[in-house]
Amino acid sequence: MASIFTRRAIAYVIDFFVVSAFMWIVSYLLSIFVNPYSSFTVYMYFPYVVPVLILVYFIVLEKVKGATVGKALMYLRVISRNGYPISWPQAIVRNLTKIYWFPIIFDWAIGKIFRREDRLFDLFTKPSVVNEME
Repeated sequence: MASIFTRRAIAYVIDFFVVSAFMWIVSYLLSIFVNPYSSFTVYMYFPYVVPVLILVYFIVLEKVKGATVGKALMYLRVISRNGYPISWPQAIVRNLTKIYWFPIIFDWAIGKIFRREDRLFDLFTKPSVVNEME
């Protein structure tokens, strides 16, 4: 079986496609209600829809279910170090770098510079991503 890092990366790619699908649907519906006569207005709403959808998707699913769609498909779960589900503040802080997809790379790289196996924001919130298959 692949390492947890590889499975987390695959889960992140899956989540990217799930959020992208929601993003297109919500942007399209917004453009219909705001300006039904121009089909190109859907692109105007991406900068506003993307961060909101990403934050809602990751924060709510990791808090309520313990995993996003990608993590669930890769049999991964996010928990606190004490074994309980993560709290709302933990879910919010650990997902702040995912707002525009790109800052997550810096979050991970800075975590590696500090010789951590996790991301930097996981250092502050202290969650663990665990393997559910064990």
